[in-house]
Amino acid sequence: MQNIKIVAAGDSSLLIEFGNEINEEINRRITTIVQLMRDQHIEGVVDMIPAFCSLLINYDPRIISFNRLQKRMEALVKMDLKGGAERRRIFEIPVCYGGEYGPDMETICSHAGLSEKEVIDLHSSRDYLIYMLGFLPGFCYLGGLDERIHTPRLANPRVKIPAGSVGIGGSQTGIYPLDSPGGWQLMGMTPVKTYDPDREKPILLEAGDYIRFIPVQEAEYLRIKESVERDEYQCTVREGGV
Repeated sequence: MQNIKIVAAGDSSLLIEFGNEINEEINRRITTIVQLMRDQHIEGVVDMIPAFCSLLINYDPRIISFNRLQKRMEALVKMDLKGGAERRRIFEIPVCYGGEYGPDMETICSHAGLSEKEVIDLHSSRDYLIYMLGFLPGFCYLGGLDERIHTPRLANPRVKIPAGSVGIGGSQTGIYPLDSPGGWQLMGMTPVKTYDPDREKPILLEAGDYIRFIPVQEAEYLRIKESVERDEYQCTVREGGV
């Protein structure tokens, strides 16, 4: 991990740049540093915002100066952080694929030259790393989509995509946490609310977590949806090594 840069970003933010390459090793290191800083409770640090290959730290300059925080971070990024790689939460997200829940499934299948079952099997066969959150509250940027089901975005984006929609946009897949415009090809829907402003912790997932999509039939989807609406549903979360 060479050429790490720590620079000022405004008068109350510090940016750590780990390079310009998107890969799991860099992202895992960022996630480990975030967890370590949380454990240390560094006074004056207000927020930490991880991205694909950088970490933005917002701080209160009345409590901690840029130079002091910079020195803390310079020491931290030089540490051997292999121990943090053991932390891996895998959220199982149920998805009802195709039909009215995935109106673009036929397009995805046609582009890939695969059957609907083959597309579903590929999409639900792996754990997807959450590199970062952005665009919308709780919107996860996932890595690891099988190249065989990469699908171009819609030529004309939809004005409204329902919350819970699961789609593919180019080489990425993800879940729309809110009703919003969007141009991804929709392949299914989850009843799980990845963002709920009324929940104690509004955003369900964090950068560094993983998602495994679990295919379910419509009856199971509707059962889970009712449970979600009653605030009784909890995702299965597995612990795994890296």
